[in-house]
Amino acid sequence: MRRVRPGAPPRGTGGRALTSVGAGSGFDGSPSADRTDDRTDEPGPVTETGPAAVRAERAPERAPSRLWHVTLSVSGVEIPLGEVRRGLEQLAHDHPFLLTSRYANDHAEIRYWEEARDLHDAAAVALRLWGEHRSTAGLPPWEIVGLEVIDRETYHQRVAEGYGPPPAAPVGVHPY
Repeated sequence: MRRVRPGAPPRGTGGRALTSVGAGSGFDGSPSADRTDDRTDEPGPVTETGPAAVRAERAPERAPSRLWHVTLSVSGVEIPLGEVRRGLEQLAHDHPFLLTSRYANDHAEIRYWEEARDLHDAAAVALRLWGEHRSTAGLPPWEIVGLEVIDRETYHQRVAEGYGPPPAAPVGVHPY
């Protein structure tokens, strides 16, 4: 741990003080007055930093969460069906959000609903699911070979038009 005098500049800054500048007219998501070039030759306003400045700024509103239907497909070397089933049942027990799992001795498919702000967040969670729970749930050492993440409206539209995912077996873990 390095000790410094209160108010002393960090080592290597040569006494320079850091300041922040305005983000520009298009930063908050509103359209810029001149979309061809948001740059300006004049520096933005200098703002104060610290707790008072943080309280004074209004935090940007977060996008509301949405429901995403996730289908995760995994595959690998053949494993006895009993071991695959036990692993998927343990995963479903640990994470009751799982809708249904289908499995064979060399592949499996997991379907569930994920609540997330956007597709990127839902996909990130899905891509971590298998690896993070491989040892705790006793899952086979398979790799993810497929991922589909669709919003709720698209899922229901596909089902209504008859070309959606095949009808899921009742909730739970089932062989193909």
